[in-house]
Amino acid sequence: MATLVFGAIGTALGGPFGGAIGALLGRQVDQAIIGSGRISGPRLKELNSTSSSYGEAIPRHFGRMRVPGSIIWATDLVEHSETDGGGKSRPSVTSFTYSASFAVALSSRPIHDIGRIWADGSLLRGVEGDLKATGTMRIYRGYGDQEPDETIAEIEGAALTPAYRGLAYVVFQDLDLGNYFNRIPSLTFEVIADDGTISLQQMTDGLIERADARLPLDELAGFSLEGPLSDALEMLDPMYPMDTDGTGEVLMIARERLQQGPVLLAEPAVAVDDDAFGGATGYARKRAQPPTRAPEILRYYDLERDYLPGVQRAPGRPAPGQPRTIELPAAVTAANARLLAGRIAQRAYWGRDQVAWRTTELDPSVAPGALVTLPGQVGRWRVKDWEWRASGVELTLLRVTPTGLDRPVSSPVDAGRANPAPDLTAPPTVLHAFELPWNGTGPADAPVMRAAVSSPQSHWAGAALYADHGTGDLLPLGPSGRSRAVMGTALSSLPPASPHLFDRASSLIVQLIDPVMELAGSNGRFLAQGANQALVGDEMIQFAEAVALGGGTWKLGKLLRGRGGTEFAISGHAAGEPFVLLGSGLVTLDPAAVGSASETTIIATSAGDPEPVEAAIALRGITLRPLAPVHQRYQSMPGGALELCWTRRARGGWLWLDAVDTPLNEQAHLFRVTFGNPAAPLRSWTVADTRLELSPAELTELSALQSAAPLFVQQLGTHAASVRLFLCTLP
Repeated sequence: MATLVFGAIGTALGGPFGGAIGALLGRQVDQAIIGSGRISGPRLKELNSTSSSYGEAIPRHFGRMRVPGSIIWATDLVEHSETDGGGKSRPSVTSFTYSASFAVALSSRPIHDIGRIWADGSLLRGVEGDLKATGTMRIYRGYGDQEPDETIAEIEGAALTPAYRGLAYVVFQDLDLGNYFNRIPSLTFEVIADDGTISLQQMTDGLIERADARLPLDELAGFSLEGPLSDALEMLDPMYPMDTDGTGEVLMIARERLQQGPVLLAEPAVAVDDDAFGGATGYARKRAQPPTRAPEILRYYDLERDYLPGVQRAPGRPAPGQPRTIELPAAVTAANARLLAGRIAQRAYWGRDQVAWRTTELDPSVAPGALVTLPGQVGRWRVKDWEWRASGVELTLLRVTPTGLDRPVSSPVDAGRANPAPDLTAPPTVLHAFELPWNGTGPADAPVMRAAVSSPQSHWAGAALYADHGTGDLLPLGPSGRSRAVMGTALSSLPPASPHLFDRASSLIVQLIDPVMELAGSNGRFLAQGANQALVGDEMIQFAEAVALGGGTWKLGKLLRGRGGTEFAISGHAAGEPFVLLGSGLVTLDPAAVGSASETTIIATSAGDPEPVEAAIALRGITLRPLAPVHQRYQSMPGGALELCWTRRARGGWLWLDAVDTPLNEQAHLFRVTFGNPAAPLRSWTVADTRLELSPAELTELSALQSAAPLFVQQLGTHAASVRLFLCTLP
């Protein structure tokens, strides 16, 4: 790039006074381009991560670039806990995840949009604008009318929250950090600062007044400027000649772009001064020695490889010696990078030819940056600088690469192999909520509420859970975590069977929501310890046999039916019922937050759900409801009385141990026997024993009330009554 000698130009034009004006103009332009105090500008380097260093310069971006940004505001981490497991012979495990809200400054120049976002090398935001983790993101593009962020204003106060006008930044709100080791990850952002081709004029706007720098940088898809403008000009000059002329009303950069063709100079003028060059010819020509390290290699940010650094070499035969590498902090395709590398090498080779030419003709178009041809000389030349002397205008000319040598080569260009982070669309959430029978551990008077939250794809990032009490207001229940529950749909219908025997005849065909999910068989010993429990509709079963049929379809056999007091749901199954494996992956719901209202539903929402997913709570009340009595018996007694007997069960007392009484687990040992329609019984008895004796007189009275009427029994628990057990029908 040509040196601007404004003081010398002013002196030549207007004496000492003109020199003072020229020097003043020089200082103004130098300060705008170079800056006050030298700061190192951008250099090509590996992709940096987001930082938060105080006083760090926020760059200006042009085109499309991948940048780290600077954290300018953040909250403390918010802790979330999740308890998994718990029960007999299995301890519960509580895991903790964290979320945070923070703001990241990206550009000190307005931008159009944000594209992809990488977090620790993986995509946090895809091409479609979808976040891969729970949370929200807001983009502030840096225009002069942007308002303060609502989250920052709520936490810091409106008076202490700037609008950051002129600064493009993003705000993350409650971003889940579970995928990033519970810390704010290293972030890089694809900043889309401009649409279409960028030009040098965009870089000079706001820095230099009255500058004509409309030089298109066609091969560059993006560029970042974080230091003085002079650094950017110095980097770009080897591939886009930026000879500068400041003698007119505007600062003219790269005058060549305004020419239809080169200007033919007049014959050289002879000078008689002793120190004048050229002697009788009026010009002098010289050729510099080839550089010991020719610039032939270009490093750049490869647009086709997610902006990772790439390397291209100039085409043609390599020059002798060790080549020099030019580092260009710009986003470029591999083909354009090779074109630029060739342009740099050709300019360095042909630019060794230099001519000093003296002319007595004044032509305003012949100024630094202009292309000229010379009488009697081959080739095109570019004006590097000029000086007005008493003997004429002395021009310094550099040889321009011959036409044709600067064209793109036709051979294919290889950008190299890359392993880009997969941009997977956020999958939908599948939700099923239910209560479970009390298993004998923990408090006996609190509902055991669980949510099976899952997704058809493994890259699901979890969902946020809420409770809706029927009013439309959502009460947060916390995150679901990334663990997917094993669930699916029953493709067949389970036939009725006895809850007291192994059901070896029935089988169930299940389609899991993800083919990679698996089920495993078990044996009687582990079944007795609670293995392979599953919920099919409203019935809890256990299965000893699981056969894979392919494509996520499984056949379950050797079943235990009506487990946990769900024998009431053995009949009435239909294809299409939900199937949930009861084990790890279930989310524990806070019963106090869920409440006891029957209309309460559970809501799940994630990045892959266009609408919130809603599920009613199945088996409502089964935790606190006593189990129905079993083994009903009746016999006639001597004298005509009728004895009714049954065997009680207890919540949490799942094992029938010999010589051990079944625990009560209720405040009282009470049973209700009803005669007739259970909804409106004709007679009822409340007893504190597992038997009831009806005298002959009572039997006669009952027969008179209604013939062939049924008798039922149910246990009265602390919180609810059990399902009724049919005893017999009176004749």
